[in-house]
Amino acid sequence: MASKLFLIMAVVAAALPFAAVADYVRPPPRPILNSSLSSLPPSIPQQVHISLAGANHMRISWITPDENAPSLVVYGTSPNTYPFTAQGESTSYRYLTYRSGTIHHTVIGPLRDSTTYFYKCSGVGPEFQLRTPPSKFPVTFAVTGDLGQTGWTKTTLDHTAKSQHDLLLLPGDLSYADYLQPGWDSFGQLVQPQASARPWMVTQGNHDVEHIPILKRGFIAYNARWKMPYQESGSGSNLFYSFDVARVHVLMLGSYTDYDVNSDQYKWLKGDLAKVNRGNTPWIVAVLHVPWYNSNTAHQGEGDGMMAAMEPLLHAASVDIVLTGHVHAYERTKRVFNGKSDPCGFVHITIGDGGNREGLASKYKEQPEWSAFREASFGHGVFNVVNITHALWGWHRNDNDQPVAADKVWINSLSSSGCLAKKKKELRKLLLAP
Repeated sequence: MASKLFLIMAVVAAALPFAAVADYVRPPPRPILNSSLSSLPPSIPQQVHISLAGANHMRISWITPDENAPSLVVYGTSPNTYPFTAQGESTSYRYLTYRSGTIHHTVIGPLRDSTTYFYKCSGVGPEFQLRTPPSKFPVTFAVTGDLGQTGWTKTTLDHTAKSQHDLLLLPGDLSYADYLQPGWDSFGQLVQPQASARPWMVTQGNHDVEHIPILKRGFIAYNARWKMPYQESGSGSNLFYSFDVARVHVLMLGSYTDYDVNSDQYKWLKGDLAKVNRGNTPWIVAVLHVPWYNSNTAHQGEGDGMMAAMEPLLHAASVDIVLTGHVHAYERTKRVFNGKSDPCGFVHITIGDGGNREGLASKYKEQPEWSAFREASFGHGVFNVVNITHALWGWHRNDNDQPVAADKVWINSLSSSGCLAKKKKELRKLLLAP
């Protein structure tokens, strides 16, 4: 038995992300938090989180140790009054010796915009409340990557709660469970206060893969627990999808699934962008894990392959902003394309500083001309789209446990700049290419 366990751990160690041996020195992180679930009755819903599920609909996800608990949500616009009922689906998974609880996913709606709803999962336990996003500007996105479960994570979550955001974007590396599946449970319970109240829209990072050669395929826990609206957006994979909110089109792309020009993801992306009417949708945002523009010494060049395949398409489609994680620091660029500043390119932001257990990536290369601001501190971002032409981006440093606004910039939409007309032929050529 001991020899078998040693073999499994050796295989797992070989599969661990290369980030663990990066050549930068990390400062001491804060302690890992312990979110115990043992005191909760088996019928009580746990790890409740919500996500958008198509126009005017929301997906409620939760876990119950009780496999007989129904995938039922009751809801309404007044406390303790539930005139509406929705029935969903459930799943579970095994991972080596671990067996998950019953994972429920139930879509509710149609819902009114900018409205508070009260709901219960499985018809029992505490009452939760959520607020639906607006259908018109302004709309506010909180952004945080590489969260994990440390004291810094808790600080980041406390700060994002004060931002009055309508939904949260997370560009990968959620729980840092790293094969130890109870870490997904403790993460779900840690983020529940926020994730049950505002939609959390996530994409995957390297710490979410959890692939063990021969023994386990990748993304088992991620796909089972964090179901996103991929089917609603015409995607064939939970690892890439899109959604619309308040005239903003958001692309959630996968850095750890195929992305070359012959891949399903690339073909889906072309088709998805072809459907976007920029007259009705003046803003496009892309979210992925591995940075394409990075002047930190950590993870240099890891995004080059995806960038080579997809940057021309995002540029031709006039994507306004690209949000990434992976590097445990913050960096904002000027508008960029093809390795240099370009007034018709996108603003590229690295924000992998949510609170991971590995600490910060504090070493930088000489600052390139396209890099506008960079700093190795924990924090989060707020992207406030004010109207069809202007949005305010701000990065808030977790300095001395206060949400200090360290970097702010107004961003003009490319749809209002004349860039769309300049790139119309380029986009048409790319979209029509076989």
